[in-house]
Amino acid sequence: MTTPKADIHPQCMKVLDDFMAALNAYDAAGMDRAMHFPHVRIARGEIKVYPQAGSNPMDLFDKLKAEDRWSHSEWVRRDLVQFNDVKAHYALSYTRFRDDGSVIGVYESLYVLTRDEQGWGILARSSFGP
Repeated sequence: MTTPKADIHPQCMKVLDDFMAALNAYDAAGMDRAMHFPHVRIARGEIKVYPQAGSNPMDLFDKLKAEDRWSHSEWVRRDLVQFNDVKAHYALSYTRFRDDGSVIGVYESLYVLTRDEQGWGILARSSFGP
């Protein structure tokens, strides 16, 4: 049986909202709660695999703060482009902002969310952002 989009989409959007809130709060445990593991991130031509909760490298945010004065990020667009009962593909974009409110950049991404016995979580991210 196929779960309708009207059921899947709100659950996935909550995961994405929770992830962004945790990211902006610099909350590694909160980010972990929104992710499934092993987690894959593709960016800057590199593939990173985070094998378990607690392995998400928070030094990326230290670098963003030091180099770009990053203060927070916001979703621009989140489009559910493909899904079934246990997997959803989101084409999305987000904006990174400096501490003075100016824009660092807008980045296109593809996120893959999966559902397991605990619920939906982000399994993989492929981004054109650093």
